[in-house]
Amino acid sequence: MVIKMALFGSGSKKTTSMKKVRPTVVRTQNVAKELMGFASSYDIKVETLDFNLLSVQTYTRMNAEGAEGEWEEISASEVYDLDDKTALLNPHFEIKQMYEIEMFQKNKADDKFRDFHASVGANATKCKVYLSIKEGSKLSYFPRFEEELRNFINKKKVRANILINIFDSMLCDAISEISAFVQVQENALFKKTQTYLIAESHEPTLTKDDELILHYDKKDEVDEHTKVDYAKRGFIQSVLEDELLIEYIKPQEGKPGRNCRGEYMNPKEPEVKNAPTFNIDDTIKMIETPENIEYRAKENGYIALEGSTYLIKTDVDIGEISFKTTGSISTGLDSDVNISVKEKDALKDAVGTGMEVEVSEITIEGNVGSSAKVNAIKATVEGQVHKTAMVRAHSLKINVHKGMAYGRDIDITRLEHGVVDGDTVRIAQAVGGEIRAKELVIEVCASYVKATASRFIEIKKLQGGENVFVIDPLLKKDTKEDFGDNQEHISELERDIRNIKQEIQKYTKMIKEGMPAFNDLKKRLMGYKKNGVKLPSSFVKQYKQFQKLQEHLKNIKAEHEQKKDKLKLLTSKTSSFQENIFDARIINRDHWEGYNELKFKLVDPPMEVTYSPPEGSAEKVFALVEVDEGQYEIKAVKE
Repeated sequence: MVIKMALFGSGSKKTTSMKKVRPTVVRTQNVAKELMGFASSYDIKVETLDFNLLSVQTYTRMNAEGAEGEWEEISASEVYDLDDKTALLNPHFEIKQMYEIEMFQKNKADDKFRDFHASVGANATKCKVYLSIKEGSKLSYFPRFEEELRNFINKKKVRANILINIFDSMLCDAISEISAFVQVQENALFKKTQTYLIAESHEPTLTKDDELILHYDKKDEVDEHTKVDYAKRGFIQSVLEDELLIEYIKPQEGKPGRNCRGEYMNPKEPEVKNAPTFNIDDTIKMIETPENIEYRAKENGYIALEGSTYLIKTDVDIGEISFKTTGSISTGLDSDVNISVKEKDALKDAVGTGMEVEVSEITIEGNVGSSAKVNAIKATVEGQVHKTAMVRAHSLKINVHKGMAYGRDIDITRLEHGVVDGDTVRIAQAVGGEIRAKELVIEVCASYVKATASRFIEIKKLQGGENVFVIDPLLKKDTKEDFGDNQEHISELERDIRNIKQEIQKYTKMIKEGMPAFNDLKKRLMGYKKNGVKLPSSFVKQYKQFQKLQEHLKNIKAEHEQKKDKLKLLTSKTSSFQENIFDARIINRDHWEGYNELKFKLVDPPMEVTYSPPEGSAEKVFALVEVDEGQYEIKAVKE
């Protein structure tokens, strides 16, 4: 109901707009709508209008089932009594406010808040209302400031259909804080945006529909700019013991609320669309709580769905690993997944071009294609490894190897110009190639083989030349790093020892030269003390200074000895790197054929000793021998 308290003539918009805007009093429930209508009647912008809030009436009613109750006005004191959940969260309870306002054209000159740029906003549910003061706002203190500021905020609230004098117990604190700031500053400037909570009602708890989450499906989230690798399609989803595989989130009914507009907020009924319809076997455990059901792995392996049953498996047989069939497979080395690749055709690849495989154990009955990578704890390749392919495993067996192989224990039937890097390496037949190992045994060695070991190289049968056999104590990366760190520490210690030695010489000379004067000073001080004469402060100071020199010399001598001991220890460690080379052996059980070269690399001094056994020579075992101090040769020795 709208009551016009002041009338103005009707007519065309043109005629109306020329009239002076007369203050008008109305009673309304929707202030914003009333202002819009008032502005339209004068053909002016609503931003040019303001209003005074003359009075507020609050009404409530309780509806019965199927019937609406009567609205009853409640007093201001009763408004605050409403702020309890038993009334406000009753779906049959309703509340509204009516406002008597006086609308008039805004006069900026009289507006004390003209430079105070503040707005009232709310969250999505309208259960929390905030006053936001914009950066750069200005406000001066004046009489009745707090009362006027409250009126200013309440006017903004009613324009936004927010109830006033209810849910806003924190408004007093916000007004007091702003008032204190302005009163201290007198002419206050807000240097940054400030936000205050000015009303808070009962936030509803949202309803949750049920949800089924497949945690095992580890697909990486990518944005539109990320290049998708279609070769990695997750053919096998590896899992670890106790890993969460699947989770069913049970539907949760929401709780009702009431927002700061007085509107009751009833949550919707939850939808149930994803209830589990699958089964599990004894490799998966189910854990149920009131909120969810978890399905967790009991063991390592990969998750499989057979019919409608999920289970954990470890063994998988596939025809080939290729872009068209499986894509790359990565289950992790600790997954206990064992793969057997059955493709045996010599003209095809069992592991296709560019494929990457990482599993606990793999048996490849055919070939590993170009640019493929295989990584496992245990791997067997019964075909051949392409020259651009790489196979890495703790325990590794390869039939024909042309690519790169890395591992701890490696067995190769035929090496054809490939690269092998391991701890213990055994090769049945080597036709070219590069080998690095701690210990190496070659059954049949043809030509163009470069073999480097840190302990020994053994050739059972030599059938060619142009081979190079090298003993290098620093072959392995970790040994090289250890030796490098050791040498760096030695250099630092040697530098420190030189500097400390110079300092010792300096202080020894100073003390030696000052000792006669110190002894004389000491006698004089003892005389003063014996005769009860007060000791001169200058004499005492000189005495203590000389004592400090002596103490410092004592300390740096001790430091010098400590660093010398440490240098001796590190130097002996360097020697231990070298000592290994004298125990190393290069052994050829056969006669020497063609040109072959033996090399031993010394650590300290860093040098390389070479020897070429004469063709036809039957000498079998070779070692590095120190023939004279600092003179080394490679000689045949007894095994």
